[in-house]
Amino acid sequence: MKLDFEYGHGLMSAELPDTTDVFIPGTTVPDPPCLPQDWDTLYAETLKSLRNPIGMPALRELAAPGKTAVIVIPDIVKGGCQPTAHRRVSITACLDELYAGGVRKEDILFMFSNGLHPRATEAEMRRILGEKLFNDFYWTNQITSHDSEDPEHMIDLGVTKRGDPVLMNKYVFDCDIPILIGHVQGNPYGGYSGGYKHCATGITHWRSIASHHVPKVMHREDFTPVSGHSLMRTKFDEIGMHMEEKMGHPFFCCDAVLDTYSRQIAIYSGYAREMMPESWKIANKRTYVPFAEEKYDVMVFGMPQDFHYGAGMGTNPIQMMQALSAQVIRHKRVMKDNCVIICSSICNGYFHDERWPYLRELYEVFQHDHMNTLADMNRLGEYYATNQEYIRKYRFANAFHPFHGFSMMSCGHIAEMNTAAIYIVGAQEPGIARGMGLKTRATFEEALADAMKKYVGPHPRILALPQTFKIGAVHLCMKDDDLSNV
Repeated sequence: MKLDFEYGHGLMSAELPDTTDVFIPGTTVPDPPCLPQDWDTLYAETLKSLRNPIGMPALRELAAPGKTAVIVIPDIVKGGCQPTAHRRVSITACLDELYAGGVRKEDILFMFSNGLHPRATEAEMRRILGEKLFNDFYWTNQITSHDSEDPEHMIDLGVTKRGDPVLMNKYVFDCDIPILIGHVQGNPYGGYSGGYKHCATGITHWRSIASHHVPKVMHREDFTPVSGHSLMRTKFDEIGMHMEEKMGHPFFCCDAVLDTYSRQIAIYSGYAREMMPESWKIANKRTYVPFAEEKYDVMVFGMPQDFHYGAGMGTNPIQMMQALSAQVIRHKRVMKDNCVIICSSICNGYFHDERWPYLRELYEVFQHDHMNTLADMNRLGEYYATNQEYIRKYRFANAFHPFHGFSMMSCGHIAEMNTAAIYIVGAQEPGIARGMGLKTRATFEEALADAMKKYVGPHPRILALPQTFKIGAVHLCMKDDDLSNV
C-alpha cells in the first residue's frame, strides 16, 4: 500500500506491505462524541460546570467585591485556537461568574502558563484569546506570561514531603482566586495535561521541574508506557497540592476533555484532587485505545518541520529525539522489545537558534567528553540552566529556557532504550541524525529492507501512523490489555 507521511513542509510517500496496519486518531477508532461546537452550547455546558464544581464551592460563591483573580491559561503548544476553543469559552464564562460575584475587571489578571516554554508573544496571545478578550485586557496591562526567572514575581514555598523544591509564580500565589484553565488531552508525561500538571509545570521554576523531568524519574519502568500512576505524575500532584497548602486554598480548575481536533468532549470544574479522576474516566475512553492484536516489529511515521514546540522541532536533532521518544512512550504497549522505528525528517540543519539558542551547543557537546547516551548530558543541567545569556533570551527574546533542553534529552533517550534501531528517512544533512545514534536512508523502502535484513525478519508486523504529529495523539494498547487502572 502507498501511504504519505509528514516531511518538512510537505509529505513523503512510502510503499509498504499490504499487511501494514494504519492508525489515524479519531478516524481508525472514533473518539467519543464531542459536544455541539456552537458557542451557546459550549458556553452553557461550561457555565453548568462552573456552577456545579467537584469538591469546592462554585466560582461565583468564591467571588466577592475586592477580591483578586488570576486566570492561568495554557500556552500555544496545545488546546486549539478555534473560535469555540476551550480557553476562549471557559475564560469568558469565568469572567461572567466573577463579575456576577462582585469581582471588578481591574482586579483580574490573565497569566499564560508557559513554564520553561517561550513566553507568549503578543501575536500568540491574540491568537489564543481572540480579539475581544485580547482587546479587553491587553491594553490595560492585564495579560502577562509567566517568567520563572523574575525574582520579584516568584516565591519559594520550600519543599514537598518528598523533598522536591516548589517555586511558584507570585501573582498566582498572592491572588484570592487562582483559576487554572486546563486541557485533559493525552500527554506522554504523566498521562494527561490539565489538573495539577498545569501548575506543576506551567507556573513554576526550573529547579522544581528538575525534580521530575530528569532521567531518574523518566527512565523508570513506570514511565514507559505512559501511565497516570507514574512517579512523575505523583510528583505533579504533590507539587500542586503543596502550592495549595501554602496558598491556604485550592486552585479552581476548569478542564475540558478534548478530542483529536481539540474539541470539547466534556467539561469538569473544581478541586483538582477530586476532579482529575472524574475527568480521566471519559478521557481514558478517547486516549487509551485498545487496538493491536499482535505487537509490532516496525513503527512508521513522519515528522513535519513545524509542530508542537514550534518551527524546527522536526529538524533540530534534540527535539527530534524527544518527538521519537514521545511515540515510544505512548505506544510501547503495542511495540515488541526489538521494535524498529522508521521516520521521515527533512533534517536539514535548521536548529531554529532563536527559539532554542543553546541546543546547537548541546548537540556539539554530546559528540564529545564521554557522552555515550543522552542521559550522560544530565550532569551539565545546572550549568546551562544558570547561564545568564540563555536566561535573558528566555525572559526577553521568546526562547525556551535552557533547562528545557535537558528535559528533552531525558525524554530523548527513551527511544534508544526501547528500540533495536531508528531510521531517519530523507535527511538532507544525514550526519546530524547519525550524530544522535540514528541510522539514515534515502527512502522508507530502503530503511525497511535494511531493518528486515538485520532486525525484524522478512515478514514484520508494521504499524503506520500518518498524521501522528498533526492531530491529537492517543496511547495505543493491545486489545486484551487491562485498562482498568491506567
